[in-house]
Amino acid sequence: MGKNIVEKVIENHLISGEMKAGEEIAIKIDQTLTQDSTGTMAYLQFEAIGVPEVKTKRSVAYIDHNTLQAGFENADDHRYIQTVASKHGIYFSRPGNGICHQVHLERFGRPGFTLLGSDSHTPTGGGIGMLAIGAGGLDVAVAMAGGPYHLTMPKVCKVVLKGRLKPWVTAKDIILELLRRLTVKGGVGKVFEYSGEGLQYLTVPERATITNMGAELGATTSIFPSDEMTYAFMKAQGREDEWIELRSDEDATYDEEIVIDLSTLEPLVAKPHSPDNVDTVKNVGPIKVDQVCIGSCTNSSYLDLMKVAQILKGKTVHPDVSLVISPGSKQVYTMLAQNGALAHLIDAGARILESACGPCIGMGQAPATDAVSVRTFNRNFYGRSGTMSAKVYLASPEVAVATALSGVLTDPRELGEYPKVEMPKSFVINDNSIIPPSETPEEVEVVRGPNIKPFPINKELADRVEGEVLLTMEDNITTDHIMPSNAKLLPYRSNIPHLSDYCLAPVDPTFPGRAKKAGGGFLVAGHNYGQGSSREHAALVPLYLGIKGVIAKSFARIHEANLINSGILPLVFEDETDYHRIDKGDVLVIDNAREQVSGGNIITVSNMTKGYDFEVRLAVSPRLRDVLLAGGLLNYTKKNA
Repeated sequence: MGKNIVEKVIENHLISGEMKAGEEIAIKIDQTLTQDSTGTMAYLQFEAIGVPEVKTKRSVAYIDHNTLQAGFENADDHRYIQTVASKHGIYFSRPGNGICHQVHLERFGRPGFTLLGSDSHTPTGGGIGMLAIGAGGLDVAVAMAGGPYHLTMPKVCKVVLKGRLKPWVTAKDIILELLRRLTVKGGVGKVFEYSGEGLQYLTVPERATITNMGAELGATTSIFPSDEMTYAFMKAQGREDEWIELRSDEDATYDEEIVIDLSTLEPLVAKPHSPDNVDTVKNVGPIKVDQVCIGSCTNSSYLDLMKVAQILKGKTVHPDVSLVISPGSKQVYTMLAQNGALAHLIDAGARILESACGPCIGMGQAPATDAVSVRTFNRNFYGRSGTMSAKVYLASPEVAVATALSGVLTDPRELGEYPKVEMPKSFVINDNSIIPPSETPEEVEVVRGPNIKPFPINKELADRVEGEVLLTMEDNITTDHIMPSNAKLLPYRSNIPHLSDYCLAPVDPTFPGRAKKAGGGFLVAGHNYGQGSSREHAALVPLYLGIKGVIAKSFARIHEANLINSGILPLVFEDETDYHRIDKGDVLVIDNAREQVSGGNIITVSNMTKGYDFEVRLAVSPRLRDVLLAGGLLNYTKKNA
């Protein structure tokens, strides 16, 4: 029986387990990436493991998130990351070199390789044929130390792209259509593998837009074949010697199949406050817009911004609109400057930001009170922009620039002839902002600033787990709710005690104080708890506050893994009606906790306040049960080294 692309890559990297959906497998990781929002913690954890040099084929540390330096904190973290990278065999991408996913696609991504990144949008690498997975920093640290990455073997969903996109309809509209169909929970436990005649018209940057936002489906990852289009991109990057062909066999089988007729799509937009709240631009109508942001790891490629520049040439941004543009990398920025496109953007009234995540991560450009912002980003969660009252819409660069010119949400098909931009035969290549590791690591001193504090480490699981229910929450609580990541808090990503004062404050401002007073306890939530960013701070900070377990209707994949890595019990209601019986303030007890965690999937919890027992499910592998018993992955790794 033939194999699909996912099976081929996993089989080539399989260390243990069976490639059967739902079974735990372990795979070897070829490459890792970190960024500075999660990287400081990942490297502190890597140091704690005690391995002198990374054992991957290539590990890269990017500075792209915390680039506003209002104080010493970000600069100190960057210095720490640069020195620890130099000492331990890690390449360092300097501030200004670009967004990690864009740069990695350009300079390091290789078809058929595995990539593990401490950023939820690491699946961007699937656009070049990588099996690229987002994970928590501790998982990445273990991979850098030579350990395998454990995951549940996903189902493989074949997405057949029929036909060809019409002018002004884009790759962004393809992934928005999938989100409209499947919702933000529709990809949990799955990998999306793309195929069909439509592939021949999609460039690697366009494919990367689709795989990037596959993260919003909750998918493990997404992947495209490595074909002639992939070769053309890698040759233009001067890396054709790293290309391999990677396709599914003709008789490959899949768990699911979805068909999208590209010719039927039209410009789409995700309305506030979720990426799956999708409708056509035409249906939403010409609502007044105050801000337009073009960029992020989703839509900041050379091709994207060249189209924007051609549309803006000789025109002026609407006087009521603030237009900001973030080139995805130094390579993109340089090429726009050299060919004159940058001048078109500036002449039209656009504000050009540095090559970094910027507004997408909440680092600057917060909209005005009650403003409407149209962004080419991947997430529009409530409050993520930095302004709680703002309404954020997600759209393609074409929709965004048409809107910036008119002042209202605009279908770009009204602009007339579609601009023609072709993939360059060769990109400008200058890697002088990527610093290789030291050849004399023993001489490198790792520099730690005063903002870097020790991270919390759990203890072995107690035999009696008891605590108060500190908070009950609804569905789709994001990691932005659990651990906000605005411009004021990002500089403290290496300072867990400081962050603890803000944990879950968007849900309940009294939570941090109550958690500290109670000495910890339990959290109760609805479906898809922990969707969004891979930031393990959303588990480390609750650990610091003494959270012993989270009981939810369901969990997002990365956050559930981060909870386990921190030794926090991720428990799922066996009967969802029990969710409605629990109130804030109830005292819950798990007796014989070690035996129950070891023994099976069902665990009995006692509600001591109301005098009844209920059952929860801990559907994890035997290895993960041992991780929880040890009090987290770091303890487990040291114990089994």
